[in-house]
Formats: sequence, structure tokens, C-alpha cells
Amino acid sequence: MKTFSRIEVALQMEATGLVPLFYHSDIDVMQNVVKACYDGGARLFESTARGAFAHEVFAQLAKFCATECPDLMLGVGSVTDAAAASLYMQMGASFIVTPVFREDIAIVCNRRKVLWSPGCATLTEIATAEALGCEVVKLFPGGTYGADFVKAIKGPCPWTKIMPTGGVSPTKESIETWFSAGVTCVGMGSQLITKDIITHKDYTTLQTKVSEALEMIKTHRLAQ
Repeated sequence: MKTFSRIEVALQMEATGLVPLFYHSDIDVMQNVVKACYDGGARLFESTARGAFAHEVFAQLAKFCATECPDLMLGVGSVTDAAAASLYMQMGASFIVTPVFREDIAIVCNRRKVLWSPGCATLTEIATAEALGCEVVKLFPGGTYGADFVKAIKGPCPWTKIMPTGGVSPTKESIETWFSAGVTCVGMGSQLITKDIITHKDYTTLQTKVSEALEMIKTHRLAQ
């Protein structure tokens, strides 16, 4: 199974600008969703660890991606403690995303040179995370704070790399608003991988939506 350093993951986040995120207890659904995102051009995917035995689903997904999506950087989200982060890294997670800032997670990830992206909501939290080696900060919940919050942060701290999650949709208006504010990438969950897509197993539509979102990000960046 291919491994990726935290710098490689950070560069990929900046290069593509998109991290799809999703979780389902059915491994077949997870595999189809990830493959559709991969075929649509995504090279990062966050499997959110929100269900019972989510680690077992991830272990199967990681093995699937090793053969079917070899260039995908597969990470785990909703990680809340160092023990869970260590477990997922043992199973091949290329990055760890957390809803809150926790120093214990920073330590175990840094030891293995694995990117960790903590959920931060204040400039103090962001600065503390960066002091502990954070490459990309997760702004969560993104919709609550908005693009103006990103602009305010980038003013005094232009080096800060931000990934809003929550409140981002695969539309031209949403993408332009966030990227004009200065985000490095965006995390998209239910706005991209909708209930309707999952219910109808419409993975072709998902592939198209991912491709279109990536193209909108690329087009906006080129126009800047």
C-alpha cells in the first residue's frame, strides 16, 4: 500500500483544492463512493469515523483503495483522541482530521510524519496548532464562521492554510466565495455526496459532480 508524507498530502490539498468526506457502514457503498470520487479526479478522501465499528469499514476500504485507487490519499475524519489516530494510522490513513484541537493527536501524528488537520475556531487555536506543526487547519463548522472569517485570519497570518468543512457546496458561487477569501482547500460532505445519490446508488452523477467541482476550483484559481 502506497504511503504519503504529510508534506505530500498538504501539497495535494493545495493542488486539487477538494477533500470529499463521507461515511457509511456498508463497505460496498463506501467503495462505490470513493471510486466515483477518484474517477472524477479527487485524489484525497476523508472517511469520517462516526459509526460503530467504523475502523473495520476503514480497514476494508484501505485495502480496496490500494488496488483500485492507487494514487488516492485516504484519510480519516472525526478522530477525537490519540489512540484512535494511532489505530487508523496503523491501518494506512494518510491524514487525520479532527473536529477539535488536541495536542495528544498532534504528537502521535507528528511522530509518524502524518498530516493532521485540527478543527479550530479562533486565531489562538490556529496559532497553537501551527506551533505544533500543523500544515492545514480545518475551519469547523465552516458555515458558522464563513468566508469573512478566513479573510480576517489571512490578513495578519498570510501563511496560514485553511480548509473549511461544513457550509461548502459544489456550486460556482460557493467555491468562488471561499477561494476568493483565501482557503487552501475545502471539505465537502453531504452537499457533494447527497442522500439522493446514496439512495439511488447514482455513482455516475457523483463522479460528474466531483469532476465539475474540481474544474470550478481550477478555473477560479486561473482567473485570479
